[in-house]
Amino acid sequence: MWIRKKLGEILIEEGMITPQQLEEAVALQEEEEGRLGDVLVKLGYVKEEQIVIALSKQLTIPYVTLKSGRLKPDREQNLEELIPYDFAVRNLVLPLSRNLNSLTVAIFDPLDLVLMDNLKKLTGCEINPILATKSDILQAIEDFYGKERIFKDAIKAAYEEGKEEIVDVSADEAELSIDKLIAKAEEAPIIKLVDLIIHQAIAENASDIHIEPQREKLRLRYRIDGVLYEVPPPSKSLHLSIVSRIKILARMDIAEKRLPQDGSFMVKVKDRLIDLRVSTLPTIYGEKIVIRILDRSRVPLELGKLGFLPSELAQIKKGVFYPFGLVFLTGPTGSGKSTTLYALLNELNSPTKNILTIEDPVEYRLEGINQVQVKPEIGLNFANVLRNFLRQDPDIILVGEVRDLETAEICVRSALTGHLVLSTLHTNDAVGAITRLMDMGIPNYLLASSLRLIVAQRLIRCLCPGCKEPYEIKKEELPEPVKISSPVIYKSKGCAGCKYIGFKGRTLIAEVILVDEDIREGIYRKVLPKEIMRIARQKGSMSLLESGIRKVEEGITSLEEVLAVAAY
Repeated sequence: MWIRKKLGEILIEEGMITPQQLEEAVALQEEEEGRLGDVLVKLGYVKEEQIVIALSKQLTIPYVTLKSGRLKPDREQNLEELIPYDFAVRNLVLPLSRNLNSLTVAIFDPLDLVLMDNLKKLTGCEINPILATKSDILQAIEDFYGKERIFKDAIKAAYEEGKEEIVDVSADEAELSIDKLIAKAEEAPIIKLVDLIIHQAIAENASDIHIEPQREKLRLRYRIDGVLYEVPPPSKSLHLSIVSRIKILARMDIAEKRLPQDGSFMVKVKDRLIDLRVSTLPTIYGEKIVIRILDRSRVPLELGKLGFLPSELAQIKKGVFYPFGLVFLTGPTGSGKSTTLYALLNELNSPTKNILTIEDPVEYRLEGINQVQVKPEIGLNFANVLRNFLRQDPDIILVGEVRDLETAEICVRSALTGHLVLSTLHTNDAVGAITRLMDMGIPNYLLASSLRLIVAQRLIRCLCPGCKEPYEIKKEELPEPVKISSPVIYKSKGCAGCKYIGFKGRTLIAEVILVDEDIREGIYRKVLPKEIMRIARQKGSMSLLESGIRKVEEGITSLEEVLAVAAY
């Protein structure tokens, strides 16, 4: 009774409840055999956070929250072996770190002396408590133990079914025969584990899976909304078997570990087919694997759903709905150029058009479009295929990327002979495409005659709609040359819906230059890029930064996100 009374006394001293409310709560607690804090919250006398703040103040114990980022256990210390999942959930405790014989745990009720004693006996450590709310601890427990249990339970269950044992093969990888590699890769536990890694990534809307061998461990990471996040990895002893399994699926040479390889395969998830592109890289600790996830159902291949502003969309449609000319999308790798190209093709596709594409790789298969995959090993490269395209009576040609002068020359020639040609370049902004093509060796007069549209783009993260909040920004907080028309913008604090990141999903920002007579004249006269941009701005074009600021004003993203992506 002392333990329960003590919490009540603290709350009375802090003025959070009255003695009468405490008596009522204690009586109800004895009936329900629950925790006093839970009963007080249930009765509506206090909130979880108020209890924890009061205890923190009275007992001088630190108080942490999930959104502060301090409720993250050290994954390197195998803390789940000290405090099992069932014990953690039942008693609302989360192991955070261990230093020699001292174990730091997040706890909701530090006055429960029985629990503190049980923790000491269970772990063999002195307990250093840190306070957190019940809801935060439960969420952190699921985040920490959830995926860890998924992987471990899958391996354990599979091996129990087959009555087999996991063996450490890392020491003698080189000595394993091809037959043994294949046998290990086709064991039930490995099949289950690889399926699990892939399906978990798809469930979390990841675009890439990274499986990376380190000196003493295996690192597993998912790229979500452009950012890599670590997830609990399998044991390093399973690395070779995992790699072999993925190579078998992707139809790669399982014995070749000295050279990089590329492959692909498909998986079916809830009646939808998803393309997976696999790349291997030999490192000093073994083969690193990256799997690109191409899920068409997640990617809106409709121009109007990509995130272009109405004014940008109008310029783009004016540029592409033209019988001939060059259309270029520019930006770094991972800026969404391919998705925009496919959306443009969808917009242009009709029974009256013959559309041909040459890609490396073909990322999405489109109905009614003739797509060709580059195969350099047999001489099937961009330039060779393009030359053949011109004999195929095309209306529209898509070239995955212009990488050399020969490809660029054929694109220009095709555009000048009555074809619409779409392609990509790696430049920082739209006007940079003009400079890049001239540097390749395309004469300015041919470029001026053939160029129709240039779109530079970047992907930015969207604020989580569940936790974004208005924020009044002062003029002195704005860096030069940023100007915001509205004093109220948005920030996000993080919530369970976005895994306390603050962002969920991505959209794009763009710089669109529609090449008209004035810009054509500027290209012909070889004026400076900034002069081309000045002319384009007079016609209504915005820079990437200005496009991003519009998204900030609309509450779609944060100012910090735009500055990080578009301020160059």
